[in-house]
Parts: sequence; C-alpha cells; structure tokens
Amino acid sequence: MPTGLVALLDDISVIAKAAAASIDDVGVAAAKAGTKAAGVVIDDAAVTPTYVTEFTPDRELPIIWKIAKGSLFNKLVLLLPGALLISEFLPWAMTPLLMIGGLFLCYEGAEKIMEKLGGEEHGQTLEDPISDVAAFEKERVSGAVRTDLILSAEIMAIALAEIADTPIVERGLVLAVVGVAITVIVYGAVALIVKMDDIGLHMVENRSTAAAKAVGRGLLRAMPRILAVLSVVGTAAMLWVGGGIILHGTEELGWHGPADIAHSVQHAVEHATGVLGGVLGWLTYAVASAVVGLALGWIVAVLLHKLPALFSKPAGPTA
Repeated sequence: MPTGLVALLDDISVIAKAAAASIDDVGVAAAKAGTKAAGVVIDDAAVTPTYVTEFTPDRELPIIWKIAKGSLFNKLVLLLPGALLISEFLPWAMTPLLMIGGLFLCYEGAEKIMEKLGGEEHGQTLEDPISDVAAFEKERVSGAVRTDLILSAEIMAIALAEIADTPIVERGLVLAVVGVAITVIVYGAVALIVKMDDIGLHMVENRSTAAAKAVGRGLLRAMPRILAVLSVVGTAAMLWVGGGIILHGTEELGWHGPADIAHSVQHAVEHATGVLGGVLGWLTYAVASAVVGLALGWIVAVLLHKLPALFSKPAGPTA
C-alpha cells in the first residue's frame, strides 16, 4: 500500500478517535449538567400542565406540542447563544439577568394566588365567555412559553456552571444536548399526565379483563385530583424557583444575609430529623424560597396593577 495512503488512513484514525473521545466528553458533561438541573426540571413539569388542563381533550396534545416547540426555540435559539456569549464576554451579567427572570416567576406565582383569594383576574379563563377560542389558546401558549423561558434559563445556567471551564464549542454542544433531552423528558411527561384520564376511559370501554377496567376506573377517579394537585404545585414551583433564584443571586452578589438565614433553617431541620433530614431540609429551603418569592411577587404585582391606575385617574374639576 502506498505510504501516502497509509499516512492518510492513520491521520483519519487519529481524528476519528479524537472525535469519539470528544463525543464521550460531551455525553458525560451533558449527563452531569442535566442531573444538576433535575430540580428545575421537576418544577417545569409541574408548572406546564396548569396551562392545558382546562382545554377540551382534542386540544391538549396540540397545545403541549406548541409549548414544546416554543421551549426548544427558547433553549436553542434564544438562550444557548446568549448563554455562550455572556459566559465568554460578560460572565458578571449572568446573575443579574437570572434574578430578573426569577422576579418574573415570583410575580406570576403571586398573581395566581391573588386571583385565587378573590383578587381581580388578569387574563381570560375557560370559566369566562370565550369570544375567540383560537386567540385564547394562543394567549395560553404564549404564557406557558414565557414561563418556560425563565425555567429554561435556570436549567441552562445550572448546566453552564458545571462546564464553565470547557472550550466554548464543547459548552455549546453540551447545552444543546441538555436542552433537547430535558425538553423531550418534560413535555413527554406532561403529555402523559394530561392524557391519563383518556387512557383510563379507553381501558374502561375497550378492555375485556376486569383488572384492566378497574385500573381504568382508578385513573379516571384519580386524575382530577392529580391535576388539581399539580395546579397547586405549579404555582408553588414558580414561587420557590423564583425565590430560590433571588436568594442565590443575592448571595452571588455579596449580600449573604437572606440566603444564610434560609440555609441555617435548612441545616437545623436536617440535623433534627435524622434519616429524613435530606428530604425535609430540602423542603424547608423550598418553603423559605417560596415565602421570599411570594413576598417579592406580591410587591411587584401590586405595583404593576395599582400604579397605572393611580397615574390614569382623571384630573379633578378646575376652578
């Protein structure tokens, strides 16, 4: 075999091995980064069903698909390039930007609680007369994609923190892998959750065995309760994720007091509860974050709803 061809094949072999090693590195880094973001993924999966559970069954999956496409756009088109540019040239800006997003989540969660407590509703619900169903659906999808943008930003920031010392190309590949994988997992789970009642109905009507029919009836009875719980968890998730972002951000910016208090309570609960310390400690910190999120979100909601009304009051009669 000509020596030139041998040298060429040898070079190709070296390149292939290097590429394979690089792919392995990306896979390992993506798995590590994705694991670190698992908490926010759970929050994302809890929040999303609240945007689709009031629709008729035939619209549920199309709406989830629209939100999933919006989520991919958020992660791959908006957040990934922005995260890479900020991490490369403006790393100091990441924390303030995340805190702004966290404050938006706090506002959204607080506004939902205010509405539940009898406050003025902002935006249509299916309990109101719907003049334009398509426009209402578009509004719901837009709201879900806006909320997803904040949660996705937190996911990408957590992933980025795990790979900050890697080359920028590898960072980009890892963030893309994490973004696509998490989107598939979250919205696949959401689709399964919101269609469980239809699966139960199908089992009751089309299965011949008594066991299958019993499982189907169980699903039909359970799903309204599960969806109601998810609605509560979704609102709570907005508050604890938003509040957690704010606490972490203030700590990163040098103001340690609020985060230190929350961590102190968390550690006290962990030490006092033995084998359940890990779970109850995490829950304590989540509650503390939610309290912070509710307080901040309530302030923002009041300001946003009341200030425009004050400035728009008609002037009194002039002499």
